[in-house]
Amino acid sequence: MSWQATLGIYGVMLLATLVGGVGIGISIGLVGIVGITLVAGTDLWLSLGDIVWNTTNNFTLVSIPLFVLMGEVILRSGIAGRFYSGVAVLLRWLPGGLAQTNIIGCAIFSAIAGSSVATAMTVGSVAIPEMRKRGYADSLTLGTLTGGGCLGILIPPSIPMIVYASMTQVSLLDLFMAGVIPGLLMAAIFMAYVALRVALDPALAPRDVERPTSQQVAQAARDVLPVVGLIAAVIGSMYFGVVTPTEAAALGCLFALVLAAAYRVLTRARLMHALVNAAITSGVVMFITINAQILNFAIVTSGVGQGLANGMVDLGLTPFAFFLVLLVVYLVVGMFIDGLSIMLLTVPILYSSFMAMGFDGVWTGIIIVVFIELGALTPPMGLNLFAVQSIASDTRLGAVARASMPFALIIVAFAFLLYAFPGVALWLPSMMKGA
Repeated sequence: MSWQATLGIYGVMLLATLVGGVGIGISIGLVGIVGITLVAGTDLWLSLGDIVWNTTNNFTLVSIPLFVLMGEVILRSGIAGRFYSGVAVLLRWLPGGLAQTNIIGCAIFSAIAGSSVATAMTVGSVAIPEMRKRGYADSLTLGTLTGGGCLGILIPPSIPMIVYASMTQVSLLDLFMAGVIPGLLMAAIFMAYVALRVALDPALAPRDVERPTSQQVAQAARDVLPVVGLIAAVIGSMYFGVVTPTEAAALGCLFALVLAAAYRVLTRARLMHALVNAAITSGVVMFITINAQILNFAIVTSGVGQGLANGMVDLGLTPFAFFLVLLVVYLVVGMFIDGLSIMLLTVPILYSSFMAMGFDGVWTGIIIVVFIELGALTPPMGLNLFAVQSIASDTRLGAVARASMPFALIIVAFAFLLYAFPGVALWLPSMMKGA
C-alpha cells in the first residue's frame, strides 16, 4: 500500500473517531494500532509493550509531573496571588497599569506552571475582579489574559517542549534555552501594544496617579523576589550545567515547598489537593504521549513520514512556502484540538518534512510551540478563551475572542520574525554551549 493511501486511512479514521466523541488519546492510539496492523498484521503487536515501557521510562518525561507539582504548590500556597499583587505595585507607573501587570504576571508565572490554561486562569482569577473594580475595559483586560497566558508554553519549563523533546530526541535543555528570549521578547511586544493602545484610547485603562509609598514598594519586592528567585534558580542551574532539566524540576519542587512553608499557608489539605491535581494532569499527559508514540511507530514503519517529506521536496516548495502552509495547517487544526494534542498528532507526521526542508530541530520545536499558542486563541476550541471566559462568566465567548484577536495577530507576526531571524531562538543555546 502506498504511503499516500495509508495517510488517507489515518486521516479518515482520526476524523471519524474525533467526530464520534472518542478522546484524543484513544483516537491516536487506535489509529496507530490499525496502522501497525496494515503494515505487518499482528506480528508487530508485540512491539506495543516495548513502546509503553520505553515511553514511561523516558528520563525526560519524568520532569513533567515534577514541573506540574511545582506549579500546583505555588498556586495552592497563595504565592501566585501575592506575586501578582506585588507586580501590580511595581508596575503601577506604566501606561496600562494592571493590564501590563497581566502580561508580566503571565510571563513569570508561566515559567512555573508550564501551561497556558493554568497561567491564564491563575492570573485571571486575581486580575479580572480587581480590574473591573478599578474601571478597566474588558476589551483590554480579557485580551491581556488570554494573550499573556500563551507565554505559558514558550517560556520554560514547558510541557509541550518536554513532549517534543521526547518524541524527536532533540535536547530538552537546548529547547528550554531557545524559548527564553522569544518568550521575553513576545512579552515585551505585548506590553508595547498595550501601552500604544492605552495612549490612543486612555479610557481603556484609568491612570493611577498615586505613587506607592516606600513601605508598599518594599512589601511588593518581598512578594515578587521569591518567585523570581525560584525561576532564576531553575533556569540558571540548567544554563550553567549544574543540573539536567529533570533534576531542575526536582529542584524547583523543593524550592516551591520551602517557599510555601515560609509563607505558612500550605496546609495538609492544600498539599493533598496539589498532589492529586499533579497526578491527574501527569496521568493524562502520559496517556496521550504513550498513544502518540504508538502512532509514531506506525508512521515510521509504514513510511508515511519519509514519504511525506520526499513528497514535499518533489513538489519544489521553498522553505518559506512550506512555512506558510504549516502556519495555515496549525491555525486550522488549532481551532478544534488543544495544543498538546496538536503537538503529539503532527510532530510524528511532519518532523521529517521539517528536516527535509533544512530547518533546525530546536528552532522547529520553538516555531511549533508558537503555532499552537495561536491555536489557544482561535475559536471555537481556543482553550485560553474558555479559561478566561469561565472566570468572566457574564461575558460572551465572542467578546473574549474579539479581545484576543490583536494578540493572535501579534503571534502570527512573531512567527514570521522567528522565520526571518532564527537566531532569536538559537542564540542562547549556542552561547550556552560556547560557555
